[in-house]
Amino acid sequence: MTETFVRYEYADGVARITLADGERGNPIHHGSVAQLHDAVRSAARDGARVVVLAAEGRFFSVGGDLGAFAGADDVAGFIDDLAEALHRVVSELVRSDAIVVSAVQGTAAGAGFPLAAAADVVIAADGAKFSLAYTKVGLSPDGGSSLLVHSLGLHRALRLALLGDLLTAQDAYDAGLVARVVPADELAATVDQVVDGLAAGSATANAAAKRLLREVAAPTPETALRKESLSIRTLAESPDGREGVAAFVEKRAPKFNG
Repeated sequence: MTETFVRYEYADGVARITLADGERGNPIHHGSVAQLHDAVRSAARDGARVVVLAAEGRFFSVGGDLGAFAGADDVAGFIDDLAEALHRVVSELVRSDAIVVSAVQGTAAGAGFPLAAAADVVIAADGAKFSLAYTKVGLSPDGGSSLLVHSLGLHRALRLALLGDLLTAQDAYDAGLVARVVPADELAATVDQVVDGLAAGSATANAAAKRLLREVAAPTPETALRKESLSIRTLAESPDGREGVAAFVEKRAPKFNG
């Protein structure tokens, strides 16, 4: 029986996609991304006007499953395939006529960060945190991380990528990435309120507004996503990439040579 990593529900023009592996922090791996892609396609087939991307548990997503990376016989091929699969999901979300709303609680780390940011409207609990942290394990950002430059600005994005800084919910709001910051116990109600307003509006007008603004910010997001795949694939088979992943799994400080 297939394990459920992502749950999909649809009603009244609203598709709800929920990362449902909360006990493990909703890690990103081949199984979860395949189910996420199926859910995004289901939303398109159902003609959803609004898509809600949420998560169960303490975290939105802890990011890539580094344990699976470490156990792969062909780590470069494994990560390349995973990045490409995730990038198809991101592309579908940013290209969709539906307005995508993400609800972020806890931490959105690694690829979980740009996945949450692929939404058009991000609602965050006041304790939410956003982190890239790829370079700490000898890898470069993927999942649409380079698209964060359009939301956060170049040097803020560089600070997150290179220094490993955390972005709090308030920081993300001040930077313009997050639309609402609310107490954790009000997150679901706030998301419902925002979704109800969007669903009651003109779907054609909302889709046109989304398309116009996104095409100015990133006319060809797939180009950026492909560059990310190529970069992380190359680093995955480099000595520093292998050392970074191994050190994370072994819970020790990495010893980089590059």
